[in-house]
Amino acid sequence: MSTQKVWFITGASKGMGLETVNTVLKNGDKVAATSRNLKELIDQIGNQNENFLPLQVNITNNEEVKKAIETTIETFGKIDVIVNNAGYYLVGSIEEISDEEFRKTIDVNLFGTVNVIRNAMPFLRQQKSGHILNIASNMGYIGYANTGSYNAAKFAVIGLSEALAKEAKPFNIKVTAIAPGMFRTRFMSDSTLAETKNKIAIYNVEQHVNMLKSFDGNQPGDPKKLAKVLLAITELPNPPVHLPLGNDSYNSIVEHRKNEAQEMETWQHLSYSTNFD
Repeated sequence: MSTQKVWFITGASKGMGLETVNTVLKNGDKVAATSRNLKELIDQIGNQNENFLPLQVNITNNEEVKKAIETTIETFGKIDVIVNNAGYYLVGSIEEISDEEFRKTIDVNLFGTVNVIRNAMPFLRQQKSGHILNIASNMGYIGYANTGSYNAAKFAVIGLSEALAKEAKPFNIKVTAIAPGMFRTRFMSDSTLAETKNKIAIYNVEQHVNMLKSFDGNQPGDPKKLAKVLLAITELPNPPVHLPLGNDSYNSIVEHRKNEAQEMETWQHLSYSTNFD
């Protein structure tokens, strides 16, 4: 049996975060789980497990994140795995989305992740081990109409993960960007799907929202299986930096990469034309 690990999981009261918490606890590991809603988190998991530390945290607040990391270390003595899962999805064209709305998307999806990494790295460096799992999306590789703010955040998470993997490698800290496709959570439900307030009719955002809502309950991905994969890759000596999950995510990313390569080859003559003669 593997050594008991300590996990720090954000966005833990719903969806993939909740499934991961349950899977990790069943494996006998310890979990510090964060949510903005502590009662919801405790109601979902219970509060009778000595391996479970529920924490109310706004991940966009650096001081709250710092305190949560410190509390986890004080309680469990270490952190082995970080899952940056907390996310916020906004539907709206670039023209429609207000400054406040765009910044909220970036704050939750990107700066929340950065806050966790910044505050955890000193401990991980000191112990010379750890694995950081950044939950991105296939939308971190492919831009789609009416989801530009989410694309911007998740593209940034992919780039951040690549840079961090290089920075952390000398300290035996591993980094994986997880890119799920559509998984059967409440992420596309009426209760979680956010829309821009200032709609411009020509962009047909309502039609896009209705399409997304039609996927709710019909997504092909099983979040329980995703959680098991997250558990499994933390046991690997050389885990991937990029890991799409779901055949929809894998196929769309691979196809997009092929199309990108073809486009670049088509315009190679312009790319090569800019050096001094």
